[in-house]
Amino acid sequence: MLTGFRSAVFTAVPEQLKYAIGVGIGLFITIIGLVDSGIVRSGVPLISFGFFGQLQGWPILTFVIGLLLTIILLVRKVKGAILISILATTVIAIIIEKIAGVGARSADNPLGWGLNVPTIPDSVAAAPDFGLLGQFNLFGSFESIGVVAAILAIFSLMLSDFFDTMGTAFGLATEAELLDDKGQIPHFESILVVDSLAAVAGGAASVSSNTAYIESASGIGEGARTGIASLVTGVLFLVAMFFSPLVTVIPYEAATPALVIVGFLMMTQIRHIDFTDYSIGIPAFLTIALMPFTYSITNGIGAGFVSWIVIKLATGKAKEINWLMWVVSLAFVVYFAINPIEQLFGIGG
Repeated sequence: MLTGFRSAVFTAVPEQLKYAIGVGIGLFITIIGLVDSGIVRSGVPLISFGFFGQLQGWPILTFVIGLLLTIILLVRKVKGAILISILATTVIAIIIEKIAGVGARSADNPLGWGLNVPTIPDSVAAAPDFGLLGQFNLFGSFESIGVVAAILAIFSLMLSDFFDTMGTAFGLATEAELLDDKGQIPHFESILVVDSLAAVAGGAASVSSNTAYIESASGIGEGARTGIASLVTGVLFLVAMFFSPLVTVIPYEAATPALVIVGFLMMTQIRHIDFTDYSIGIPAFLTIALMPFTYSITNGIGAGFVSWIVIKLATGKAKEINWLMWVVSLAFVVYFAINPIEQLFGIGG
């Protein structure tokens, strides 16, 4: 981040490919919402609609109610539509669980609640556990799996975090209509500084990498623009540390309708992409398609970048390629070939 490399890479990306990243993220959070709610599940063929092709169970009904309620509130332009829907659907879920005793989803209970069972806890407060704070070994991976394997793992994680943040930031900024006349994000360097520091802090706290989350789009959907919503959210997260039992009352099925709706809002950016021009349409399509289908923002961006380079070369337009796009695309080729490289060095699992 200190070198300004990430900001330079972002500037080098073709504008329509940036829009494709935002659209792909929209589809990605939509599939997350549909999977977490149980509407989309693994099955035969690869995925199925609901449970064996049918919408069965109280949790799925709760999700449908929440989705319809969110849609109604949005089209009627009710302020706080998403938050109202989440709270109202949570109340409905609590009532359903009290009457029907649905329970948690499991192999023996496939029609149960996806994550949290919506019941009123005995206590709303609990002391946070700081036992893992600072429990990390900076060079442990080099000792346990070897230098080459550790370097490849670090490279893979770095590239994933690098482009997840870039794609998320652009997608959210586009949805918030914060891009400048050149299609760039104002003060983008500040975003990257915060993201970098958060990633380091997350590792030091023995938790997964802290980064920009695409679920932030739900706040943008409610009108967040100035950063105040982010500050309020951060403060509330600190407060929530001491009220974890209360937070677990909200089931997936009450929260995921917001992801589906925000996915729709982000999809509207597809109008900026000229699919009649195959040189940009195909990379844009691959970017959009691979994000939800591979469950990875990075995979979608990588496919778009590499295919864009290949098409430029095939059409004799190599001079139009920014040198940074060459560097990044080569990095993605290495990223996609991590497994063969590991096998080449005899470190594959």
